[in-house]
Amino acid sequence: MGIVIYDGVAYGMLLFLIGVGLSVTMGLMNFVNLAHGAFAMVGAYVASLLMNRWGLGFAPAVAAACVAAAATGAVLQVVLLRRVDRLGHLEQVLFSIGLVFVAIAAFTFWFGPTMQPFATPPDLSGQMRIGGVELGRYSLFLIVCGVIVFGALLLALGRTRYGAMVRAAVDNPRVAAATGIHVRRLFLLTFTLGCGLAGLGGALSLGVRGLVPSFPLDYLVYFLIVVCVGGSGTITGPFVASLAVGILDVASRYYLPQSGALPVYLFMVLMLLWRPQGIVARRGRA
Repeated sequence: MGIVIYDGVAYGMLLFLIGVGLSVTMGLMNFVNLAHGAFAMVGAYVASLLMNRWGLGFAPAVAAACVAAAATGAVLQVVLLRRVDRLGHLEQVLFSIGLVFVAIAAFTFWFGPTMQPFATPPDLSGQMRIGGVELGRYSLFLIVCGVIVFGALLLALGRTRYGAMVRAAVDNPRVAAATGIHVRRLFLLTFTLGCGLAGLGGALSLGVRGLVPSFPLDYLVYFLIVVCVGGSGTITGPFVASLAVGILDVASRYYLPQSGALPVYLFMVLMLLWRPQGIVARRGRA
């Protein structure tokens, strides 16, 4: 049971890294961006390309993946997404899901439909023994990354001027603008940050589930569950929801493989019936 929880926490941290950017941007911008997984895919392919074809190390490849995903998000936000952020949620959903299919088609054309190869770095491969239990090093690496990002986001949103402006814009964008906050620029910066985190999660996912062009659709339901159950516009909510979804998903694969993702969907339904606004409500603390 211990190894199931351990692997579930690691997978949950991966979901958190991919989904937390969407939580913040949905809460701040009120924009339903179903193309968020496409930015994670950009990061994953950039990291894979740099390591497999150009021989770059794992750490610099992951850093480059974050930058590439963030830059892609910034460009698309200015060129395309800004034009639809004032439309209704239905138009936003249709537009962003269209971007997903465009991204899938483009990456299939460029890289083919097959899974991209990935060799775990020697320092992160294999097992280690803790308390008589064999634990994967890469899973521990994911857990550490997730906790560091969680703590950094809490610190950034709770103790900095930028965080104060984000909270003000989340609570009331018009009042925030009236106090001198450049809300549009803040939207761009926050969206770029969210895409960069998605790129980080995408790059780290190479050692967990592999990479194919259908990546955005494969993870779409999971990071939406994380955001909806955790609460958009928060950090703590998606963190807790990611842990719950990750552990439940891994446990169902171990003990009920024939059930597929049914336990996760049932968990989502029950949680939304209990707390429709999410584990942490939008106007709660980060």
